[in-house]
Amino acid sequence: MRRHLERASNSSRASGAAHRSRFCVGGVSIELVGDSSSDVTLLPPLEPFRAETVVSDINIQVEWVAELTPTAGQRVFDSGTTWRLYEGVAGFQFDFNAPLFGESPYKRLLTDRRFCRATLQMSTGAFAAHPCDAEPLGYPLDELLIMHRLTQEQAIELHGCGIVRADGTGNLFVGHSGAGKSTTTRLWTDVEDVEVLSDDRIIVRRDEGWHAGAVVGTPFRAAVAAGQREVLRLLDCSASRSNHSAQDDRKEQMRMYGTPWHGEAMYASPGSAALARIFILEHGHGNVLTRLSPSQAVAELFARSFVPFHKHEYLDSALEFLQEVVDAVPCYRYAFEPDQGAVDTVLNFHD
Repeated sequence: MRRHLERASNSSRASGAAHRSRFCVGGVSIELVGDSSSDVTLLPPLEPFRAETVVSDINIQVEWVAELTPTAGQRVFDSGTTWRLYEGVAGFQFDFNAPLFGESPYKRLLTDRRFCRATLQMSTGAFAAHPCDAEPLGYPLDELLIMHRLTQEQAIELHGCGIVRADGTGNLFVGHSGAGKSTTTRLWTDVEDVEVLSDDRIIVRRDEGWHAGAVVGTPFRAAVAAGQREVLRLLDCSASRSNHSAQDDRKEQMRMYGTPWHGEAMYASPGSAALARIFILEHGHGNVLTRLSPSQAVAELFARSFVPFHKHEYLDSALEFLQEVVDAVPCYRYAFEPDQGAVDTVLNFHD
C-alpha cells in the first residue's frame, strides 16, 4: 500500500502529459490525475463542482491493473453491499464490489491516514465486458472519500436540506429519511425565491474566510431525465464571506455547503451560506418550534450525521465539532405540518 501512495504523490506533482480534473465539495478540494481524459472525467453530479485550485486537499492518481484480488488484511468495516474498508500500516483500503463485475473488487482506493493522497486502482478485467460502467469517482466513492477527509478537519456532513433566502439567511433543516426534507424543499421553493444548496446532504464547517478550493458556480436542480439539468440563478459562493472574532454575530461563525448527493427533490449546489438556524424536522401538528439545549442539540445532530464509526477518534472529533456548532447556531426541534404554515412559522419566528 505504501508504494502505491508514493506513486500517487509523485504523479500528482509531476508535470507533463497527465490528464487532470479538479473539483471542490464542502470546502474540500480534490485533484484527479490519470493517463487519459476518461480517467479524470467528472460525472454529471460532480461537474457543477469543478474548480481550478492551486493546492488540493486530496490528490488521487488513477491507474489500471489487470485484476484486483480479494484482500486478506484486517477488515474494519463492511457495508454489506457495495464496499469494504481495510486498515494497513500506511493507511486505508476501500474495496468496491458489485454482482455485475463478479466476486473480485472492480476498483480499489488506497489512501494515507490523513486522506490527503490516494491511488485509485481500476480493474481491467472487471470492466472488460462493461466499459461504459468504468466511472472512477462513481458513487459512493466520492462521498466516502470526502466524508473521511472531514474527520481531519473541523467539519461534518449532515442529513439535511439547506435553504438560503434572498437576503442571504441560511436555514438548515436536518432530518432522518422520511422526516420531511424534500417536502420542506418543495414548500419553500413554491413561495420564495430561495437557493437550495441540497435537499439531502449538507456539509457544515467553521466560517473562517475563503477556502483555497472554493467554487464560484451555478447551482442546479438535477432533472428526472438522466443527464439533464435545470439551471437556477447564479450564486457566487464567495459572497458575504468574512473573518469574524468569537464575539461577532453568531450567524457568521458557521457556514453550510451544498453537495452533489441530492434526495428526492433532486437539488444540488456548489454554493454556500452563513448558517443562521438549525431545525430538527419531525412530523407533528401546529408547526411547533422548541429550543433545544446544547446537549440535546448535539445528540440530535449526531444521530443525523455521516461520520465513520470505525475509529473512536473520528467520533470524538465529530462530537467536539458539533458542540461548537450548537454553541454558535440556535437549534430547534420543529414539529411541522406539510403546508404553507410550515414556511410562515419560520419566516415570522424570532429567536
